[in-house]
Amino acid sequence: MTNLDSLNPVQREAVINTDGPVMILAGAGSGKTKTLVTRITYLLQEKNVSPHQLLALTFSNKAAREMRERIGHEVAIDIGALQITTFHAFCARLLRSEANYLGLSRNFTIYDEGESKAIAKSLLERRGISTKEINPYEILSYIDGLKNNGYYTGRVMTEGEGGAHSTDEYFDYFEEYESELHRANAVDFGGLITAVIQLFDKFPEVLNRYQNRYVYVLVDEYQDTNRAQFELIRMLCGKRRNICVVGDEDQSIYSWRGADIRNILDFENVFPDVKVLKLEQNYRSSKTIIEAASHVIQKNTMRKGKQMWTANPEGDAIDIIECFNDKDEAEFVANETAKLYKSGVPYKEMAVFYRSNAQARQIEDALRKSKIQYRVVGGVKFYERKEIKDMLSYLRLVINSKDSLALSRIINVPARGVGATSLRKLEVEAVNNNTSLWDIIEKIVDHAGDYSHIKLSAKIKSSLSEFVTLINELRHLDENKIKPSTIYEKVLHESGYYAFLKANKDYETLARLENLDELLNAITQFEESSEVPTLSGFLETITLDSSSDFDEGAKLIDGEVSLMTVHGAKGLEFTHAFVVGAEENVFPSYRSVDGGEIAMEEERRLFYVAMTRAMIKLYITFAQGRMLFGQVKFNGPSRFIDEIPDRLFTWKQLKSTQADRFDNNFSSGYQQNFDPYDQSQDVRYDNEEVVYQIKESYHQPIFPKGSKVVHSLYGAGKVEDSEGSGADEKVTIKFTDGNRKKFMVKFAPIVMAL
Repeated sequence: MTNLDSLNPVQREAVINTDGPVMILAGAGSGKTKTLVTRITYLLQEKNVSPHQLLALTFSNKAAREMRERIGHEVAIDIGALQITTFHAFCARLLRSEANYLGLSRNFTIYDEGESKAIAKSLLERRGISTKEINPYEILSYIDGLKNNGYYTGRVMTEGEGGAHSTDEYFDYFEEYESELHRANAVDFGGLITAVIQLFDKFPEVLNRYQNRYVYVLVDEYQDTNRAQFELIRMLCGKRRNICVVGDEDQSIYSWRGADIRNILDFENVFPDVKVLKLEQNYRSSKTIIEAASHVIQKNTMRKGKQMWTANPEGDAIDIIECFNDKDEAEFVANETAKLYKSGVPYKEMAVFYRSNAQARQIEDALRKSKIQYRVVGGVKFYERKEIKDMLSYLRLVINSKDSLALSRIINVPARGVGATSLRKLEVEAVNNNTSLWDIIEKIVDHAGDYSHIKLSAKIKSSLSEFVTLINELRHLDENKIKPSTIYEKVLHESGYYAFLKANKDYETLARLENLDELLNAITQFEESSEVPTLSGFLETITLDSSSDFDEGAKLIDGEVSLMTVHGAKGLEFTHAFVVGAEENVFPSYRSVDGGEIAMEEERRLFYVAMTRAMIKLYITFAQGRMLFGQVKFNGPSRFIDEIPDRLFTWKQLKSTQADRFDNNFSSGYQQNFDPYDQSQDVRYDNEEVVYQIKESYHQPIFPKGSKVVHSLYGAGKVEDSEGSGADEKVTIKFTDGNRKKFMVKFAPIVMAL
């Protein structure tokens, strides 16, 4: 017998209403998984549904595995044939059975992102277009958007439904891309879903067979589905209509990867006879936290309207912590974490949530200095991230040319044509000559010796020459005591690394760019705290900080403080949680502030998710001034803080030793003197006062095309091309020796010729 006694009345109703369309709106911490597992066991045990006839779809293998294990413990029958799986795994299995209908063989290949990118690059090469003119990811983003909406070649869809049009900029690429996949007997991830939709559209007998097979279909995390996945579900359930979806529109936070909140909001239009059940009792958090989160989310208009409540105790008031700057914010988190630990709260029950990965750096630094165990969930520690290690390798090479490990890492990053084979030749030559890899490269570039036996193309030699020139310029700056932040910005931009990343417009790349900006913040703050800031001093500091000793035995007992983005926190819970960076243009992010009401509503849902991870105590912190892009910004507290009733929080303003040297008006400057939505406002420190500046608007280049200039290293030349303005101005100069070089004006030692 299925145990229904542990369910509340609405959960019980969600279990026993098995026939017809059912939508379960499950609020945060409302026992969603328990309800879904019980519903499946009820179908198997009480309704005698065969495991063959039941399909449960979710979004991760981990979630599917855990659900299957829980059901296995509940029922006595063999559930071997029960399909609890992800959308993509289900479609892949179905396609292998029916591949011949679409002209595929059963052993078709599933292409990953790297292989898809390779096809996009080949399409550009055929047209003679470089990846600098059109980035392959722009094509893949267009294709992904079509497939998220369920479009396949030849399908008739209106523009409002997400269909393609032959006049679209990348439509021809899409058709060629699909042809390439077909010739290769391959399908990409998005194509797994659209291929099944195409199969069902074109072969009704196949659709009929699967509609008869799956008598009951259940979908978990329904708010994360895209339009193609919704279409697939609708088709599968078209005959019996025994569809049960479980989700929460207030936790729909993945639009950037195709999730469409309309799938929940419009569900009743597609299934007018749907039974809507709302799981509104929260079992996780205190009354204070639930009431505060409810007040925030009620500001959204795109929602079905749940009223969360809990029988849990009232609990402590939320602590709103106003910090002087982001360094103080991080130190507060570390100090409070230490206090909680001493009071008996294990590290594993504490978490820090931030809007973007880049914010983790300050928190990590503070925790390391305090010898507090921590882990970065769903990511890697700041100084271990690829883009950070790449940039640090450039800087290490500037300090130490014999650092062959650093050189090997970045000699072809971004791509300079120096592949593994060429690099291996150079490394072997260095070993044979008992010298460093850098010495060999420099000698080849300077023609200092006979290295004709090392077969390198003219293009590779030219790339190596530019690389050596850049590193030597950076070394020259370092020897002349130029600030480490200036050296970093020069290498970031003139190496081509920043432009290489910026050309990719996916979500992950945006996070990488934010991390690179945060590294600039780290260097700038090192400069402010050092009497004589040097590049070697910065590298030594982060190396020593990163190798702090931790008590590994304590880690096993008490766990670690969890650091993660709010996106990564969904579905998790902790007794004590810190939401950091609650400022305008940080959380909500500056992109959502400029993105209109739809973007802002998703940002509010994200804040709601962050708040509802906490069970006992919630801290929300913000900084009066935060280092962003190497400059202090005054954004003001997040609008979401204003949406929490005063009676539910305690506002605490931290005193900072760093603030003592500033004018007393500083602490409230963001309220009195600054518009939190104005991105043009910066701050600098001058004569122990805060001086506010408005950025100048540059409209004219400093070195327009045709200008005659002199470079301190390369001599006289003429500007052949000029692009951008202000801090972003770049010039291409042809020197009298015939060489052409491109520079960022703010770093290059260039003056107008007399």
